[in-house]
Amino acid sequence: MTTFPPPEFTWAGVDTPDGRFTVIVDDDGVVYASGWTDDPAYLHNLIAPSLREDPRRDAMRHGDGGDAIAAVESYYAGDLDAPSRIRVRQTSGPFLTAAWSALRRVPPGPPVTYSRLAELAGNPAAVRGAASCCARNAAALFVPCHRVVRIGGALGGFRYGLQVKRSLIDRETSAKAA
Repeated sequence: MTTFPPPEFTWAGVDTPDGRFTVIVDDDGVVYASGWTDDPAYLHNLIAPSLREDPRRDAMRHGDGGDAIAAVESYYAGDLDAPSRIRVRQTSGPFLTAAWSALRRVPPGPPVTYSRLAELAGNPAAVRGAASCCARNAAALFVPCHRVVRIGGALGGFRYGLQVKRSLIDRETSAKAA
């Protein structure tokens, strides 16, 4: 039986109105980590250890980011659904995995609450788990944790700053209202 080595990681970045956005993808264009930073090493550390255990994944190379970077550019050009068409790979326990999947189905527009995300993930009592899903999300924008707020509308937290989160929510809400 022939086995194939796991794909290597490539990183790329693009300037956006919210700052430099960087992605880490594998050879098939699957996103493992992304966010508003120009530091691919920072993003690499967000990837679950089990997904980066092959040493070749520690020596990332620079690339063009392919479809992932194109999706970011499309998002900022008005195609708010573009990131949802890109495959993402994250791993954790059953609830976080379900919550990340549910989060990918939250449409652009007015955000949902952590309570609603817990419901969408199949466990209405897991509000703290929903917050953990957002905090542990390595693939920002592709898994749109910015679309979740506290009850009452307070932004809550965001790894890349509340100014970026507010900008994303405002962009999506205005586009859906138009």
